This record gives sequence, structure tokens and C-alpha cells, in this order.
Amino acid sequence: METRIDEIGDRIYRLSTFVPDIVPPSGFTFNQFLIMGDDPLLFHTGLRTMFPLVSAAVSRIMPVDKLRWITFGHYEADECGSMNEWLAVAPQAEIAHGMTGSTVSLIDTADRPPRVLSNGEVLDIGGRRIRYIDTPHVPHGWDAGVIYEETSRTLFCGDLFTHVGDGPAVVETEIVSPSLAAEDIFGFTSLGPTTAPTIRRLADLAPRMLAVMHGSSYAGNAGAALQDLAGAYETRLRAAMA
Repeated sequence: METRIDEIGDRIYRLSTFVPDIVPPSGFTFNQFLIMGDDPLLFHTGLRTMFPLVSAAVSRIMPVDKLRWITFGHYEADECGSMNEWLAVAPQAEIAHGMTGSTVSLIDTADRPPRVLSNGEVLDIGGRRIRYIDTPHVPHGWDAGVIYEETSRTLFCGDLFTHVGDGPAVVETEIVSPSLAAEDIFGFTSLGPTTAPTIRRLADLAPRMLAVMHGSSYAGNAGAALQDLAGAYETRLRAAMA
């Protein structure tokens, strides 16, 4: 395996590792995002076993020990499995996450205390404004959340829009159908009455880009894609309840 680097926005880097053995023959990507500012931030750490690959990729962009912030969508191995390895190599780095994830997991499992973020709180990382947004159970996990980079209007949406394959770093083609196809394979979304409204609130941000954790990022009509995804999950919930 190797970790590919693509600059998907101004000083926003997608670090992508393709694993062909997951859902063969399509395979599956694991993506992290490095947001450069005076205090660089890494969204998703990657699996602990992928730390050598991902850290080597980061080192081709910046000195690893200068990383300042680490955050992720929720407490899960592919989201934060290597967080303590990152804390070890970046002595000034802090993990930042919401109240639920910090209280139920990170205060105990992180080697340094996390910075607890309230819903809507903004981290100014020097030239970038990172807004943390609670999205409990969306797409899954009580502690789930996303981040929105206000300057570039990029929504780092975690497992939302997950799809299989090793496509381009960024696409403008429709991504809702591939995501629903992946939903049929994995069943990764917690369908409930708050699923669609939570996604619609993200659409209200009017993002220009969706930075997707598994699959290609999206630079089409991101707001419409979020509305369409919300509608599709609403339809599936009605069918499940019928």
C-alpha cells in the first residue's frame, strides 16, 4: 500500500490509502486531510497500522513535529486509531473533539488531555477557521461530529458519502448514488428521525466542497448533494418503519 497526496484546495491536502482487499474488486480508500495554517490540523489520524504510511505522507508536506491539532469524526479505529502515535511525534499537538467523545472515550484513552469543543465552536488555526459541529448518530456514533473550514467553505464530512473504489481525489459527478450503494453493502448509517434533519442543517452551510473520508471528495453542488442524501435516508427510514 501507499498513501497518495493530492491538494484538493488551497493548502488542503487529501492523504489517501487504497486497500484493494476490502470489497474486492472495487477496493476501499481511507482518507485523512491536512489543513495547513499557522497551526496545522489533521482531520482523521488513520488506523494505527497505517501510521507509518500516513506520517510519511505528512512529512512530505510539513515537519510532522509541527502538527498542532488533531481531530476526527468519531471514536473509531480508522478515524483515530493512531492518535497517540501522532501525539508522540508532535509534542505540541492537541486532540480536539466534542464533549461526548471527549467524556466517554478521549479523556481516558488519549495520552494527553483533549481540547473539548462545544457545538459550533471555532478553532482559529491561523488563516483558517475550523468550526466543529455535533452530529450525534449521523452517520453513526453517539459522539459523531464534522468540521467546516469557513475560509474555503469545505465540509469535512467524515463517513457521510462513503463509497467504494479508488476514484480521483476530487469529482464533480453525482455521489449520492455511489454512497447509497455503499450503504447497501455496509449498512453504516444509523437511520432515525434526526438523520435527515441533521444532514439538511449541514446543507444550510452551503459548502463548496465535501471532503469525504472513504472515496472521492466532491466539488459539485455540495448543498444539493446533502439535500439529496437527506431525502434518500428519509425515504429509507419510512420504508423501514412501514
